[in-house]
Amino acid sequence: MEKKITVIKGDGIGPEIVTEAQKVLDKVAEKFGHKFVYTDILMGGCSIDKYGVPLTDEAVEIAKNSDAVLLGSIGGNTSTSPWYKLAPNLRPEAGLLKIRKELGLFANLRPANLYPELREACPLKDDIIGDGFDMMIMRELTGGLYFGARKTENVDGVETAVDTLTYNENEIRRIAIRGFDIAMKRRKKVTSVDKANVLDSSRLWRKVVNEVAKDYPEVELEHMLVDNCAMQLVRDPKQFDVILTENMFGDILSDEAAMISGSLGMLASASLNDTKFGMYEPSHGSAPDIAGQDKANPIATILSASMLLRFSFDMDKEADAIDNAVKKVLEAGYRTGDIMSEDMKLVGCKEMGSLVADMI
Repeated sequence: MEKKITVIKGDGIGPEIVTEAQKVLDKVAEKFGHKFVYTDILMGGCSIDKYGVPLTDEAVEIAKNSDAVLLGSIGGNTSTSPWYKLAPNLRPEAGLLKIRKELGLFANLRPANLYPELREACPLKDDIIGDGFDMMIMRELTGGLYFGARKTENVDGVETAVDTLTYNENEIRRIAIRGFDIAMKRRKKVTSVDKANVLDSSRLWRKVVNEVAKDYPEVELEHMLVDNCAMQLVRDPKQFDVILTENMFGDILSDEAAMISGSLGMLASASLNDTKFGMYEPSHGSAPDIAGQDKANPIATILSASMLLRFSFDMDKEADAIDNAVKKVLEAGYRTGDIMSEDMKLVGCKEMGSLVADMI
């Protein structure tokens, strides 16, 4: 089978980690008789440097004409990079918002689980960890505060900034349906997270989620306020199966869930539209402080490639092969610096990618 993959290596450690993910994908293609055709486009700071904008319309068209997108990371050091002296709509992250909107990527899936081999990297106590945890955070990606109207103006001599949080029932319903569908394939529990005690948008969110839940009688639904959810993630993460939430809450909670999993360097993500098309990227940032030093952990990007095979190409066996290869490498004691512990074998980004590929 031949598939077209648009590749966005991006900034910082992006080129390093994506290169290793491609190495693993190429091994899968060799073993299972597929052909993956890659087309590179620029997004983020590298695009600003070359074209003056974080994402060109031409790059978007290339992405639209592919079967899936594999993304590394974008952006740089916000305090020192010249990119962050530009207007907000010209900064690296504006490219990410644009491509999500242009590709209709409204559903963000972020798995957060604790590998037994990385138990020592989890900052929680053993009695809280128990037998581990395995959750999926389903985050709405194209609405809410990040996409609402915004302005900064002088009001009666006082500089005033306004950001607008807007959701309509259709936006909420489609992400809720995705959340319940995912729950049906897991442990059949949805925790819908909002701030319904304060926000009108959250009250609409809760109303629509309740309506969708009627079509999924097998799924247990609970509602939880976002501040309580943040607390419960570190108090008892085992209670969660699918966390369904809006854009900003999901942005924050998914990073918290990533940290209790041991390292951001281990967590993949998928952003899907109404079809099989998706964009796949690690949950971590561009880590400019270690870029080019062969220190980055490529596993999150490799696992993102696994999600790409599973969700966009329906290649479940191939995805399982990648997941199992990662587990075997961890069981053999190989670690990058971010997950290193006593008596383990320290390796760099390139060697970690090669080890996983060799295990396919």
